[in-house]
Parts: sequence; C-alpha cells; structure tokens
Amino acid sequence: MPLDGDRPVLGYPRRVRLVIAKCSVDYVGRLSAHLPLATRLLMVKADGSVSIHADDRAYKPLNWMSPPCRLEEAPGVWRVVNKAGEELRINLTEIFQDTSYELGVDPGLRKDGVEAHLQELLAANPETLGEGFTLVRREYMTAIGPVDLLCRDANSGAVAVEVKRRGDIDGVEQLTRYLELMNRDPLLAPVAGVFAAQEIKPQARVLATDRGIRCVVVDYDRLRGIVRDELTLF
Repeated sequence: MPLDGDRPVLGYPRRVRLVIAKCSVDYVGRLSAHLPLATRLLMVKADGSVSIHADDRAYKPLNWMSPPCRLEEAPGVWRVVNKAGEELRINLTEIFQDTSYELGVDPGLRKDGVEAHLQELLAANPETLGEGFTLVRREYMTAIGPVDLLCRDANSGAVAVEVKRRGDIDGVEQLTRYLELMNRDPLLAPVAGVFAAQEIKPQARVLATDRGIRCVVVDYDRLRGIVRDELTLF
C-alpha cells in the first residue's frame, strides 16, 4: 500500500498524475466504446480514478473508470480494471508529458449564498416572506423529508416555505409533495405554500401559481445588510 510519509492512503498515492499522449482507447464491459487515435489528456486522480479528456466538453471526460480500480502499466499500453472486471485499455503511441503533482488536502467548495445560508437569513427575517410572518421552526420534519421553514402568517395560518438559490420546476414539485402531506394533518391544515429563491425560472413560476403556491424573489444582499451604491438608470 502506498504511503504518505509513514501513513497509508487508502491504496492510492495522494497526488494527481497528468499525461498528455497520443493514444487510442477501448472500453470493454457491459458496453463497448472506442476512441480512435488522437492526442489527449489522461488524468489519474488520488482516488484511483482514470479519465481521458479532449480539449473541449469542459469538465466531462470522453471516457473514464471510477474507483475502486487498478492501473496496470506496460510499454505502450495501460489497462485500467475495476472490481467488476470491466476494462479501460489505453494504447499509447507517443507520450509528450507525464507529470505528477501533490495537491494536498482540499478544503472543499464554499459558496456564498448557498441555500443553507439563505434559509438561515430567512428564518431570522421571516417578514421578508410576507407581512406578519413569524417562524415556527426550521427544517420541519415530515415523513418524506424536512420542509425548509414552517411559518405562521398574519392570520396564524400555517405556511410551508421551500428555499432555493435558483428556483426551478423540481423545487415546486418538492414543495407540492410537502403540502399534500402536511394538509392531511388536522393540527396544521390548511397549509399554504411559499416558494422562495434568489431567482425563479418562468416555468417554475407558472407551475407554482397554478398550484396556489406564492413565489417570493429574495434579495440576498439586502438580507445580509449589504447596500449597493452603484448608480443605475432604472
């Protein structure tokens, strides 16, 4: 087992390997696929995965093998085999570059304005969702999952709030399922719905309106107390 200093690392070295080579690739398994001879980027990640990239498609590889798998190297050929016996065979005719880099521990992606933070801000400022709104609780649990916010409106009626960064049809469908279930509870019913997001797609707004769900577009910066001073024409 490879070591990181004196510590084993799950069977793989803690580095990424980048190889630029002229190669052809065959995938043999449940399906068969062939990439003809061309210059490509081969990437071997620290988790053991192997992927083949062209200079387009953004992040999506042409072909790949997910871990756990093993890489067997011989002159002119790589064999990448997974636990099911499926094989990615890479025939190398010319290697232009073969380098490895230690990337270290990745702290993960941190986004400003993710749903959890938006939900937190709305919980602290429920009146943003409607005049007289008060918070009952965050993450109100139902049999099919948690509703982001359970509120009471100015008339003390129950309101289920689904919070999204970008509101699409899937979010409306999700809130619809919650409402159908919650309205069977005599202690809660009738329960209204609010779909809150920084941006709501037109199709989602139409569907929500058709189902009696009110849409609220949230100004994230205003909730955070950030006042933009740029001059605008309108």
